[in-house]
Amino acid sequence: MADSAEVLNADCRTGLLDRAALDQALRDAGDDIFRIVQARGNLFADAALFISAAQLAQMHAVISAVTRIAVLPGWMPYESKGIHARGVCFGYDFHLNAQGAHLIEINTNAGGAFLNALLLQSQQNAALPGKAAALPNLERVLADMFQAEWRLVHGETPFNTVVILDEQPEQQHLYPDFLLAKRLLEHAGMAVMIADPAQLEAHSGGLYCTGEKVDLVYNRLTDFALANYPALRVAHDNGVVVFTPHPQAYARYADKRNLARLCDPVALRTLGAADADIEVLRQGLPETRLLREKNAGQWWEERK
Repeated sequence: MADSAEVLNADCRTGLLDRAALDQALRDAGDDIFRIVQARGNLFADAALFISAAQLAQMHAVISAVTRIAVLPGWMPYESKGIHARGVCFGYDFHLNAQGAHLIEINTNAGGAFLNALLLQSQQNAALPGKAAALPNLERVLADMFQAEWRLVHGETPFNTVVILDEQPEQQHLYPDFLLAKRLLEHAGMAVMIADPAQLEAHSGGLYCTGEKVDLVYNRLTDFALANYPALRVAHDNGVVVFTPHPQAYARYADKRNLARLCDPVALRTLGAADADIEVLRQGLPETRLLREKNAGQWWEERK
């Protein structure tokens, strides 16, 4: 018998979104946000995707296994001192198939959390089948995540100013996500700016944006190591500002080469990973290998 999620996904009419409710939620968030989303045109799908309880359980198991393994001694080639922040808005990207759910990417600066929070909230009264995925306090959960990052580094010392950072942010496809993040964090009592790295200056033992001292940077750059921004890297390494997510989070979780390591049971046992976690990853990750020049041609020929 076909899984109920499979049956629902076979007919997109069963999961059509209430577009009127979504548009109203966007207008309530701000006419500028509504206009930009409309101009983007494809930020929201017309139909919901349904997953089975078994797929959801497998996703949770894989994420838990990765989280345990990534903190084992020896997983990182080096351990950075004084980095206590964990990183906000990780994205674990799963490909759904007949075998369940396969993890194909970990993204430490995943976009869309704030767009999805608004979407889920807008659909609470929609007649979608299945169990609603939205949390009644999702906006509070997101705001608390940023505050927790600060406390991991500075304890109960108060902070105020947050910068949402990306290159030419207004040109980014997910700029509406930045605007929603700004709105949500401001409602939580923070002062928030959206900025390009060129607007930041490091001096006098701090990082500043248009003259304002920055406490926390919500980093949406794809230069994960801040290699092209030495001033920002120095500010991060010296602890004058909290970066979240930060370069070490990328190295620990999101570097694509880590997927090959997670598929290597011998290496995982050497690190001290539990057999149960190794088995979860065997079933939850597609076989992943490092691509090298000598095997690139063969892999291309065998790509199907």
